[in-house]
Amino acid sequence: MSLPVGGGAGEAFAELQRVRSEFYACLTARGDELFELTDAVLCAPGAVRSIPELTLTPEHRRGHGALYDGLNDGQVDIPRFRKLLSGIGLPRFSDGRLVLAVDVSAWLRSDAACSPERLFCHVYGRAKSASQFIPGWPYSFVAVLEPGGSSWTQILDAVRLGPKDDAAAVTATQLREVLERLIAAGQWRPGDPDIMIVADAGYDLCRLGWMLRDLPVEMVGRLRSDRVMRLPKPVRLPGTNGRPPMHGPEFRFADPQSWPQPTVATITATANYGKASAQAWDRVHPRLTRRAAWLDHDEPLPVLEGTLIRLQVEHLSKDRDAPPIWLWSSKTGAAAEDIDRIWQAFLRRFDLEHTFRLFKQTLGWTRPRLRTPQAADRWTWLIIAAHTQLRLARPLAADLRHRWEKPAAPHRLTPARVRRGFRNLRATIGCPASAPKPTRAGPGRPRGQRNRHRAIHYDVGKTVKRLTTLYQRNRAGG
Repeated sequence: MSLPVGGGAGEAFAELQRVRSEFYACLTARGDELFELTDAVLCAPGAVRSIPELTLTPEHRRGHGALYDGLNDGQVDIPRFRKLLSGIGLPRFSDGRLVLAVDVSAWLRSDAACSPERLFCHVYGRAKSASQFIPGWPYSFVAVLEPGGSSWTQILDAVRLGPKDDAAAVTATQLREVLERLIAAGQWRPGDPDIMIVADAGYDLCRLGWMLRDLPVEMVGRLRSDRVMRLPKPVRLPGTNGRPPMHGPEFRFADPQSWPQPTVATITATANYGKASAQAWDRVHPRLTRRAAWLDHDEPLPVLEGTLIRLQVEHLSKDRDAPPIWLWSSKTGAAAEDIDRIWQAFLRRFDLEHTFRLFKQTLGWTRPRLRTPQAADRWTWLIIAAHTQLRLARPLAADLRHRWEKPAAPHRLTPARVRRGFRNLRATIGCPASAPKPTRAGPGRPRGQRNRHRAIHYDVGKTVKRLTTLYQRNRAGG
């Protein structure tokens, strides 16, 4: 493979080399082993099925003992690596806007009774309405989305949710830190469009928007179809007595009779879903109460107004029926072009599911049977580093397609196709890791002696119970 020169290819080649060097500098302990392990994930033929088998690849020059030693005792400078990810070139939408997606993916460990800090993770089954809770380590990911049809994203951060964590508070803190790093890296400047954050129905969008209200951010997400929200309070007529209301009439999603005339209505032709009809109502908000997330809010409860959107498409793939979905945006006063931009950005959120599938089925994120969650965190960041290198190598990779696959343009290569040619590309970009030093294997446990140190078994689930009612809080204080 010849060295790419000139134009965008030369800049992409230099950027990939820079990121690999910076990533190697982030590996502060067992760095050579961890870096070669990441290259083995990128260059292994086919999907990663077994972690010890990665030591058989030519890119991994050390033994399998060094692999487990690196995962168990290595160190990754995570703050420095996060800063590195925030400074690389990120995809933007047509108006120059950054669109982020936040979601949780679980590393299931149902058979790891000796692994601490596991939680019950909600997993959907193949059948309709079939779901179950399986012990594992849930990770909250924040990624940058690309416009148009694509399976590429750029992971910016990953945080493991522990038994003592409040998922909403951890997510808000994670998003705030990601946004602050993006602003510090110059990815957003005053005058640029607000950064959009897209989430699914499992997040309290109004609370997240309230907690991030001092940042240039627009929250967008899906709501359940059985929600009840409030319209803006009516105009108070002169001479009316009594306390002015804080909320207007109810807006019941399941009752069309409670819907007023939409503020904005748009119709857009799509390639995959037929005609998409969107109706929007301005300044729709939930009615907050002093319980759950707002229990400790001592000030008057805020009125969190936003734009409510009902999206209806003609059909899904394979001519399946398409039920309407409800979206909420923290932006008020949205015009017709804003409404189309909001629901189109939400549809791009599902690209993050392709990244999760690539992590688990191709890169082997959940393959290792690691005991400690700290080792799982190191392996997770190695997978993120491998995926980042694949995205940077996208304009450099050749299309090594199979005979039964259709040719694809360079900008249409999937992450799996880029990975096929990474071994050829690695020969030109170099490897900063040093060669292993010759040594002999350790003695190990003496033959005939059993391990007398029994591993500790840990319970699964939350370990901290939070007061859920105002009555319980007042009773505890009195």
